[in-house]
Amino acid sequence: MKTPLQKSFQAIAEAHNELELKQTIVAEVGEYFAANRWGVFFMDRLPAIDKKTPEIVKRALSVESNPVLRYVLQRHVAVHDEIILPPGVWQTICPRPDHGHVMAGPIINNGQLVGGIGFTRHRKEPPFTADNLADLSALCLHFSTRLVALRSNLGFEELNSSPLTPRERQIAELVAQGMTNLEIGKALWITENTVKQSLKRMFRKLEVSSRAEMVTKLFASKGSLPQKITTSLP
Repeated sequence: MKTPLQKSFQAIAEAHNELELKQTIVAEVGEYFAANRWGVFFMDRLPAIDKKTPEIVKRALSVESNPVLRYVLQRHVAVHDEIILPPGVWQTICPRPDHGHVMAGPIINNGQLVGGIGFTRHRKEPPFTADNLADLSALCLHFSTRLVALRSNLGFEELNSSPLTPRERQIAELVAQGMTNLEIGKALWITENTVKQSLKRMFRKLEVSSRAEMVTKLFASKGSLPQKITTSLP
């Protein structure tokens, strides 16, 4: 039986556009993290800061004032406030009771930070944990991978009309992003050997003999192949 987080991964993989993709981060995920506020934001769609912008919003969007935002921007990894700050310090930076604890992770597109996924808890609630952070990292990985595919228009018509199963299509998308068998296994919560055996079946179905040939057959008609392609056998 799939966990709530795994169901979210599946919903992300099946999103047909960016709106559907953002809608996958809904109440179920917020409840999973026991958060009272959550959301997805893109860097190019943040509100402009001017004289009318509330001071608390200015601080939240300021790299100088917001150490959590600065950490994500500089390192492109998920983090929660008590990873980088002593307990309670975040609450002196952000006075909102419903932002008493914060956790954020990166959305990456072609090596660039393009947005983030964030969650907050009330200051009376317990802080986020290492397990929460690991789950958010996985969520960001799935979200980023799907966003890259949607924005690059990576031949989904060809992919969906192929003889591959839904799981094999997920693997193909991650292969197209240059991920290794080990990385794919971690992203999909399966073993490295399972990925290897799946690729062998996929090669037979598609009548190809390498990862690069598979990616070309599935995605090349859109003229937008990923720059990094692993050419080794599965």
